[in-house]
Amino acid sequence: MSRYPNAIAAELRERGLRVTAPRHAVLDWLVSHPHATVEQVHQGVSERLGTISKQAVYDVLSACVTADLVRQIKPAGHPARFERRTGDNHHHLVCRGCGRIADTDCHTGDAPCLTPSHDEGFDVDEAEIVFWGLCSECQSRKDSAAEPID
Repeated sequence: MSRYPNAIAAELRERGLRVTAPRHAVLDWLVSHPHATVEQVHQGVSERLGTISKQAVYDVLSACVTADLVRQIKPAGHPARFERRTGDNHHHLVCRGCGRIADTDCHTGDAPCLTPSHDEGFDVDEAEIVFWGLCSECQSRKDSAAEPID
């Protein structure tokens, strides 16, 4: 369980949510497993709580996203991912090889960090940026595969 069980309970209460074992377990598990899929959250929380339905995990994540306790990201071609890092203007790096996702801080700091050439009357408050490429491990594998064998 969490090293800070009262902090998670306080966060839930501050956002108007009841403190339940599933909510606490999901939030605690995500602290050390950022960018997790629903499947991964379900498996990790099940190991802590015993039985919990996947629907319960979906419900907890939905409530926590609405309460800004969890952030959901949806990189194209990948399942939705969830993380506890909210309230800042950070972006993500996604590896095209293995799918690993890493956080990267926004260069400008404040949201939105980009503005459209024409806003069509929108009050833009966020720009979602995803950087795509190969992580260092996938680059190494690619470089190793390209080396000729003597």
